[in-house]
Amino acid sequence: MFRLRFTTLVEAPLTVAFDVARVLGRPWGAPLQEVVSVRPDRDVYAMGSGRGRRWLTHSRRFSATGAGTLVEEQVDWGTGLPGVVGGLLGQAVLRRRIVRAMQAHLDAYAAAAARRALDVVQVVGAAVVDGQRVLVAQRSGGPYDGLWEFPGGKVERGESDLSALVRECREELGVDVLPQAFLGEVLLDGSVAGGPPASSTLRVWWARLAEGHPVAHEHAALRWVGVDELAGLDWIAADRPLLPAVVDLLRRF
Repeated sequence: MFRLRFTTLVEAPLTVAFDVARVLGRPWGAPLQEVVSVRPDRDVYAMGSGRGRRWLTHSRRFSATGAGTLVEEQVDWGTGLPGVVGGLLGQAVLRRRIVRAMQAHLDAYAAAAARRALDVVQVVGAAVVDGQRVLVAQRSGGPYDGLWEFPGGKVERGESDLSALVRECREELGVDVLPQAFLGEVLLDGSVAGGPPASSTLRVWWARLAEGHPVAHEHAALRWVGVDELAGLDWIAADRPLLPAVVDLLRRF
């Protein structure tokens, strides 16, 4: 068996990186069959099986980072031929072909995902930390009335995630924040700003106050809460999966 690994950082959220990868397919001459597909986390495709036949398995794993989606790909293959002949074919011939095919494929893939990301409205949030407390905001009106969330909002076209985060906090809280570390990304099941359903994500950063005191300009209420209070709040569904990362952050202070 032979193996190669490839890593690509795509300037796109998880859903876009995953969907574009599926549309582009794989750079192989024969079709592959889907073995596993868990959107937007990972997929595995395979071609050929059994003794005496060439086979290839191509797996991908998608993970969120502050700069975009990290795509880790692994290609495993075999020649179906024994001994030295099989080794030469797999290592000297097929390996070079696979490397060339993947390099061209990944360049096209990264560019296509970055273009597609411009058409999908994303949401950003800030876990604003002060000592061992984090700021939470209670929604006012609409279907999420009374539920709690991290402050933030939609990213405008042509705006970076962090610029949107600072702008939204200034509008909602009346203060400037200083984004620190990326905390995580969560799939949003519905449509955002009229876009395709389940294509947008919520991306959250840890942030600090630059100065001043937050005021609830758009929310019903604001609260500073500690680790022991977080789980007891009635959270918006999209924000709840990020609580473990926030808890870990607060416990470091």
